[in-house]
Amino acid sequence: MKNKVLAWSLAVALAGFLFGFDTVVISGANMPIRNLWNTSPFFHGTFIMSMALWGTVIGSLLGGIPTDRFGRKNTLIWIGILYFISAVGSGLAPDPYLFSFFRFIGGLGVGASSVAAPAYISEISSSANRGKLVALYQFMIVFGILCAYISNYILVGFDGANDWRWMLGVEGIPALIYTIFVLGVSKSPRWLYLKRGDEEGALKILRIIDPDTAELRLKEIEEDIDSGKNRVNFFSRRFMRPILLAFLIAFFNQLSGVNFILYYAPELLEMAGLAAQDSLFNSIAIGGINLIFTMVGLYFIDRLGRRTLMYIGSAGYIISLSMTAWSFYSGAQPEFMLSFILVFIASHAIGQGAVIWVFISEIFPNNVRAFGQSLGTGTHWVFAALITLLTPLFIDRQEGIFGDNPWPVFAFFAVMMVFQLLFVWRMMPETKGKTLEELSRELSPH
Repeated sequence: MKNKVLAWSLAVALAGFLFGFDTVVISGANMPIRNLWNTSPFFHGTFIMSMALWGTVIGSLLGGIPTDRFGRKNTLIWIGILYFISAVGSGLAPDPYLFSFFRFIGGLGVGASSVAAPAYISEISSSANRGKLVALYQFMIVFGILCAYISNYILVGFDGANDWRWMLGVEGIPALIYTIFVLGVSKSPRWLYLKRGDEEGALKILRIIDPDTAELRLKEIEEDIDSGKNRVNFFSRRFMRPILLAFLIAFFNQLSGVNFILYYAPELLEMAGLAAQDSLFNSIAIGGINLIFTMVGLYFIDRLGRRTLMYIGSAGYIISLSMTAWSFYSGAQPEFMLSFILVFIASHAIGQGAVIWVFISEIFPNNVRAFGQSLGTGTHWVFAALITLLTPLFIDRQEGIFGDNPWPVFAFFAVMMVFQLLFVWRMMPETKGKTLEELSRELSPH
């Protein structure tokens, strides 16, 4: 029975693999596309690099609607279809406008998956293993990132000027595999009870999850849903605390600069003095460190708790970002700078990377979880899109504000991580070892 829950979680977490692959694969196609269509820094940042992220913003902000109305499983199936269309369309696009359109389609899939997948996994997990099962989604994200970097590196020279088309189009293969796998998962027991009134179906799935506590969990779900039956505005006073927590953890996630580094890794490493081929290869090192330390976070999230991992990650952020800024400012050796970028990636993976999707999926009551997930992920992606859009205006070598020395950008991110440390210390609750219904009573009292 536990193996079945793990299999369902892994199948749904594959949406995270596509998320990671789709959002980072553009890093290898960045410069070839810029040279092919000779776009301005503003057009390149707004349409080529960040159009997928604007799709992600819309997908995450609106993803709560189908996730709530049609169910977690049905939404996840359509996400796979969107990924496939985006991959094939982007690889075949004849001009920057159609390219941007298909990247936007993929972004819709990424945004919706960041709502539906963590919500689904949190609702089929027990309190004892919820952290590591939801964190599988983050593990798959970074595994997808690593595979994208490796794929880009392998495909350099595969088809000359069309290498970038293969880099983007190859994503269609895992998109098809994911869609087939997700057809075999169960529906969420909490969604079945809340939206379909299917007590028998919900109890059947809860018995698979944990036969010893199934009846007790169903009673808790029933009490939690009954207590929230009176129609309440999502932005009412009752939900203000989880709304603020979701907003702040997502805000600080992006103000760490993680997407800035992941999306522009080859370009940043070239600025540091590494040759173009070396910078693409070292991007694989970034993906590998991300994967290894995500596994560390996965191991400790239900042992040490969410807050402890956030403390560790925040300290690592502050040190690594400060030293990277100093390295750019002083003209240090590129290998020295690369080492602190790797420390930054490790800090992100063990802290924010491991915690964010778990934490947001836990802190909202059953009847508004999908909408709470949308708010948290929407905040995350709005700031991700803004940072990706604005980056070329700061680091473009000819027209950028800082030219080829972006040390002020890293210094700004370091200061923001001091504020994140204060957030963890003063505001962030510990959620490990508690059922979703217990957290609902603590964070959204009636």
